[in-house]
Amino acid sequence: MTHRTSLTLLTSAMLLASSCAMAQLAYVSNEKDDTISVIDLKSQTVTDTIGVGERPRGILFSKDYSKLYICASDSDTVQVMDVATKTIIKELPSGEDPEQFALHPNDRHLYISNEDDALVTIVDTETSEVLAQIDVGVEPEGMAVSPDGKIAVNTSETTNMVHWIDTSTYELVDNTLVDQRPRHVEFSKDSKILWASSEIGGTVSVIDVASRQIFKKLTFEIKGIHPDRVQPVGVRLTDDGKYAFVALGPANHVAVVDAQNYEVIDYILVGRRVWHMDFNQDQTQLLTTNGISGDVSIIDVDKMKAVKSIKVGRYPWGVRVKPE
Repeated sequence: MTHRTSLTLLTSAMLLASSCAMAQLAYVSNEKDDTISVIDLKSQTVTDTIGVGERPRGILFSKDYSKLYICASDSDTVQVMDVATKTIIKELPSGEDPEQFALHPNDRHLYISNEDDALVTIVDTETSEVLAQIDVGVEPEGMAVSPDGKIAVNTSETTNMVHWIDTSTYELVDNTLVDQRPRHVEFSKDSKILWASSEIGGTVSVIDVASRQIFKKLTFEIKGIHPDRVQPVGVRLTDDGKYAFVALGPANHVAVVDAQNYEVIDYILVGRRVWHMDFNQDQTQLLTTNGISGDVSIIDVDKMKAVKSIKVGRYPWGVRVKPE
C-alpha cells in the first residue's frame, strides 16, 4: 500500500466517523421491551438498542442534548441517560407510575405526571430534590410547560380536565373541562395557544392561554374508519405556526390541521396505533411511533405522505430527535 493510498483511506475513515457522529438520531421508547431504539435518520436504520427501566414511555432531552430523561413507568422512576455513553447515570424521585413529563425552559425543573397518585411531581434535575407535589385530577397524563416558562399544564384522563399550574408558586390556579380522556397537551411557540387531545372524546380542544377558554374544538372524520377508532393522542406543531399534526391512535392516521384557521386539511396513513411524534431538525420529516405494528413511520412534510417504515421494538411509544 502506498503512502498516498493509506492517507486516502485514513481520510475516508475519518470523514465517515465524523458523518456518523454528526447524524441526526431518533430515540424511541419501546414499552414492551424495556428498551430505547436509536435510529440514524440519514441511513434510516436502527443503529443501537439500549436497555432501560420497565415500561419506558415519555422521553425528552435536556437542552444541550447531553442527557435523555426516560419515564420508566413500571419502575416508578425517571431515569437519566448519558447520551454519549448510553448509560443510566441517575434516577430521579418521580412518584408512582410516571408517564409523561415536561422540562421547564430553565433546563432544570422537571414536571412529571403520576398516573396512580393523581399528582404532578416537580423535581430539580440537578439536586434530585422534590420541589413540590401538586394534587390534580384522577389519572394525570399529559404534561407541558409553556415556552415562556410561566405556566405548566397537566391533563387528567378520568376527571377530563386540563389543570393550570403557576410555575412561580407551584400552585394549581385553574381547571378547564375538555372531552373524555385527555392524553396530550402542546403549547404554540409563542405560549398563547394550547392544544389538548381527548382520546375517547375524539376531539382536540384549542385553548386560549390567557383566558383558559376553549375557542375551537376539532373533530376528525376518515372515510372507511369507524368514529370509535378515531382517538387523538399526540400533537405536534410546526415552528412556523403553519401546521398542527395530530396522531389518531387506532385510526392509523395522522391528521394535518391548518394551524391558522383550525381546519383539518389532510389525513396521512401510517402504522397501526399511532401514539406520538417528533420532527427532524429542519422539520421536513415527522416521525410517528406506531405501537401495534412496532415501527416508526417517517412522513415527508412537503408531500404530506409517509415515505418510510422502520421496525423498532415492541410497542414503541415516545420519540425524540437529537439534531446534528
